[in-house]
Amino acid sequence: MDVSTLTIKEAGEKLASGELTAVDYAQGCLDAIANGNENLNAFLEVSQTALDEAASIDARRAAGESLGSLAGIPIGLKDNMLVRGWGSTSGSQILEGYRGAYDSTITQRLQAAGAILIGRTNMDEFAMGSSTETSHHGASCNPWDAQKVPGGSSGGSAVAVAAGFIPAALGSDTGGSIRQPASLCGVVGLKPTYGRVSRYGLMALASSFDQIGPITRTVEDAALILEAIEGRDPKDGTSVELTNTTVPALIEKSVDGMTLGVPKEYFASGMDAHVASVVHEAIAELERAGAKIQEISMPHSEYALAAYYIIQPAEASSNLGRFDGLRYGYHSSGENLPETYKRTRGEGFGKEVKRRIMLGSYTLSAGYYDAYYRKALKVRTLIKRDFDEAFKRVDAIVCPTSPSVAWNLGEKFDDPLAMYLADIYTVTANLATVPGLSVPCGFVDGLPVGLQILAKPFDEYTLFRVGATYQDRTNWHKQSPT
Repeated sequence: MDVSTLTIKEAGEKLASGELTAVDYAQGCLDAIANGNENLNAFLEVSQTALDEAASIDARRAAGESLGSLAGIPIGLKDNMLVRGWGSTSGSQILEGYRGAYDSTITQRLQAAGAILIGRTNMDEFAMGSSTETSHHGASCNPWDAQKVPGGSSGGSAVAVAAGFIPAALGSDTGGSIRQPASLCGVVGLKPTYGRVSRYGLMALASSFDQIGPITRTVEDAALILEAIEGRDPKDGTSVELTNTTVPALIEKSVDGMTLGVPKEYFASGMDAHVASVVHEAIAELERAGAKIQEISMPHSEYALAAYYIIQPAEASSNLGRFDGLRYGYHSSGENLPETYKRTRGEGFGKEVKRRIMLGSYTLSAGYYDAYYRKALKVRTLIKRDFDEAFKRVDAIVCPTSPSVAWNLGEKFDDPLAMYLADIYTVTANLATVPGLSVPCGFVDGLPVGLQILAKPFDEYTLFRVGATYQDRTNWHKQSPT
């Protein structure tokens, strides 16, 4: 059986009926990875115990035991999420040889739901990048055109799902790192509300932004994953006790009576005109489905990218201070301790990571803190107020995920400002801590385009409702690269 196009829901039904076994499903995914990964570089490592875990699921099912909602479903994990005994490098040379000493909370919750952790996926180094090209393990390639980038930093996870290797993977989203590669690879990507999913066991980039979320083929599958991993975690002080947990069966495929806001600032100059046309048509489809479309203004969004690239490097410079080569990972010897630190970090970190560490250290230094960092925090507050005001008038916001389709490998690699602009429509959600969803909505020159949906904090249900309605009326999510 060809398992490359199965959704989680479809696979779950076949597993439950006995039409498909967990072992056959896992083997099909492992075979697909073995056959296609060399050209796409989505996976860095595959599990050596996946088939044993799948056999255990089959045996428990045959014995009539109660199984979790993801029993027998293969899922990939981004390289910055810890699994005991697995390699965990966060795409960096400085963690070369490091293996997870404990399981992240999301690992434990996926396993409790019966998922088969199939392997770890490629990513930009320490999640710093928008193309997966900064990975120490080499760039991943877009399955729609192997000469194009897949987006980043969760590019490996998006490629793995889009290429049909696995039905779902987890990524982390700091400024769009789930939604942007999902858009460029033609799959669904969800950034939950900050605090909805535990970050325990996730290697931190920017602690006030980072959030784990799923990349899948359908909106319903994203809801199924979220249902399994969300919720309060005593090990993560930023996680929240939920009053409205995710129930995929309750997702309504209707937008009748809803008001959807379209920010005029999100269709500014610099956006590809063809991408804009595709997104406008997707919004028109939602209007035909019964939604009221209302233009809104997000007046401080023009400052979002600047604020983000001050706050994020500042937090990154602090979080990455722990990597000194003395306790784990890459080590380079020097004549004395300061020289050892300098050589280890100089050799172990890539160019983009060093750039952001220096930028973050600069903006936090005496004399510049007030001029840059404090001002960026004030802008962050204003952006959150923009969203608060908008959600008084609309149920959700619809807009582009990315200003362009995938670009050529190497095209923007030496131009960091051009690379940062790829996040222009996604960083606002992280600054305001609201949830965001990207769904495929068409193609430009044979490459996928994503529609982004944003909602109030902890109102993922509205995201799922709008996204599922759109997918119910279109077939873009059913398209697969050859």
